[in-house]
Amino acid sequence: MKIRERVEYATKPDPLVCGPDESVLSAVKMMSERNYGAIVVTDSQRSVLGLVTERDVLRKLVAGEKSPLDTKVSDIMTTEVRVAKEDDNLIDWLRIMSNERFRRLPIVDEHGKLTAIMTQGDFVSYTWPDLVNQAVTLTKSTIGGAYQIFLILGAVLLYTVVVAGLFSLVL
Repeated sequence: MKIRERVEYATKPDPLVCGPDESVLSAVKMMSERNYGAIVVTDSQRSVLGLVTERDVLRKLVAGEKSPLDTKVSDIMTTEVRVAKEDDNLIDWLRIMSNERFRRLPIVDEHGKLTAIMTQGDFVSYTWPDLVNQAVTLTKSTIGGAYQIFLILGAVLLYTVVVAGLFSLVL
């Protein structure tokens, strides 16, 4: 399934963006007002230049004892940002994000302009109904009439693994 084909993709709020010369203080205030954990740094055409996360602020600004008012986001942003296209396969990106241990993925259109930002949690929640449906189908075909108990146990186990995985990424 393509990223753009998910119903939820169309309802994603606009990503939080700023220019590279924005002060870290200003960017953090925007992040705080909207309760976002990251801000995408773009040029005037909305091409992705970098990404500033809460972790960047802690590690590069606070731990570096820099002034948030005098430091530009370009000084602390992550510049090696993976970017997906709207027509990319959703499951492929979930796998890449999990394997490479990053949680935020800017999405661009065919012209390379930022359209959305997806998180690993977004992908998991968007694929959750599909995973449950696959589990039901597989269980029905292999276990037969007594599949309900195995389905419940399997769903609880799968949920536990997903939550534990996401929790380990947060830490």
